Amino acid sequence: MEAQGWGRIIGITSFGSTRVFQGYGIVGVSKAAIDAIIRYLAVELAPKGIIAHAVSPGIVDTDALKYFPIDVSEALKEGTRRTPADRVVTPQDVARVVAFLCSDDASMMVGQTIVVDGGWSILV
Repeated sequence: MEAQGWGRIIGITSFGSTRVFQGYGIVGVSKAAIDAIIRYLAVELAPKGIIAHAVSPGIVDTDALKYFPIDVSEALKEGTRRTPADRVVTPQDVARVVAFLCSDDASMMVGQTIVVDGGWSILV
């Protein structure tokens, strides 16, 4: 990337990097590390044309949910109920944001964590 003077680094993080969720400890700590790495990479690499960001999706309906001690169908139902957009995030929602961040249209965005959660995190 440095030789080309252009590149994008996108880390996928989560609310578990800043909030505590039952059974999410190790994943939450790893997501917090991603947040920190992205900030440092953003500052160190932006002068070389390499832009780093993080994307923090809300609950996403993927097979990853089955590895947590939750009732997946109940979690998806609660996620939908709590989200103003009235649905949970899809992998395609996340991919579209990543694609935008990799485009020249986002060239002056540097080191941001973009929340893709349908409004879940703005509610009390």
